[in-house]
Amino acid sequence: MTSTKEVELRRKVSNPLALAVLAHLVMGPQHPYELGKQLKETGKDRNIKFNRGSLYMVVEQLRKAGFVAEQETVKDTQRPERTIYALTDEGRAELYDWMRELVRDPVHEYPQFGVALSLISVLDPAEAVELLRARSAALTKDIENTRAMVGKATGDGVEWIFLVEEEYRISLLETELRLVEKLTGELAKADYQHRWQEIFGR
Repeated sequence: MTSTKEVELRRKVSNPLALAVLAHLVMGPQHPYELGKQLKETGKDRNIKFNRGSLYMVVEQLRKAGFVAEQETVKDTQRPERTIYALTDEGRAELYDWMRELVRDPVHEYPQFGVALSLISVLDPAEAVELLRARSAALTKDIENTRAMVGKATGDGVEWIFLVEEEYRISLLETELRLVEKLTGELAKADYQHRWQEIFGR
């Protein structure tokens, strides 16, 4: 299994936002503002963190890499000049190579909660249980909200393929919730709490 760092080193531009930009430019040349609007309208900002500044920066990085090119500059009386960007042949090849790699190859990632779990033994068990119960409530709420959003989108006629990342999110949240509930039960046991006091108690 490769690491996230190894994958990044193979890409001229490795930011996930760059991949989203390339994917949206498949549908035709666009201005970065319109790209950002589409990313938010399609919910991609739930999976890819970005703002206006980072979006323009990524578009410039893609231009320097030869993956996008300026197609034209549009002028009108009501708005400043707008540069329209188009996908190049190199950009199209990069998009599909990158997508194939992401879909095919598992990558070892380092989620923050994984770090916390690897060190959770330093916390007093009673406090850890309280914190995990709060996390459980937050996870449950997130699952409910995401399911409601998917249900509404489906009801509005959105094709399932455009909601698959939310199904993935729900799957991950439900798996984490099961683990959190199991861990909460284990930490609440008297024998663990007694053992913890022997090791960490002061």
